[in-house]
Amino acid sequence: MPQTTAFDTYTYVKKLKDSGVDERQAAIQAEALVTLIEDRLATKRDLAEVDAGLRRDIKELDVKIESVRAELKRDIKELDVKIESVRTELRRDIKELDVKIESVRTELNAKVESVRMELNAKIESVRTELKRDIKELDAKIESVRAELKRDIKELDTKVEVRLKELEQRMVIKLGSLMVVAVGVVAALVKLL
Repeated sequence: MPQTTAFDTYTYVKKLKDSGVDERQAAIQAEALVTLIEDRLATKRDLAEVDAGLRRDIKELDVKIESVRAELKRDIKELDVKIESVRTELRRDIKELDVKIESVRTELNAKVESVRMELNAKIESVRTELKRDIKELDAKIESVRAELKRDIKELDTKVEVRLKELEQRMVIKLGSLMVVAVGVVAALVKLL
């Protein structure tokens, strides 16, 4: 609903006319200006209505904000309760895990000790077998050494016998050569 404004069209037309504008044009301009003012400009009453509407909207928003704030507080309290419940469950679960971990640790320690004892027993068994094998090898080596010494003595004896035989043959051959040489020298002496 348009509000009428206090605009003196007569004075406006008179001023335009005095400044050289045609009266008809001045009247058209005044009419257009009145339409513009009525349609486009806000009056104090318009502003008061807008202000009242804004105040009402602000109050409604304040009520909604307070309602949302109350809901948020309630939701936060519910979340706090849930968080505390989860925290309690987590603590319980952690304690259970600690117990399980300790149980597993104890079992592992027992298994490690059992394996260590088995390994020590096997190592001792291998050590005993190695000592026995070393003694057997030492005995075999000693036996082979004795056989080698006997074989060497036999070879020494055989070599000595062979050397004596060779020496005797050499003596005989040298003796024969000397006899022949003496005979040749004697024959040469006769010939000469």
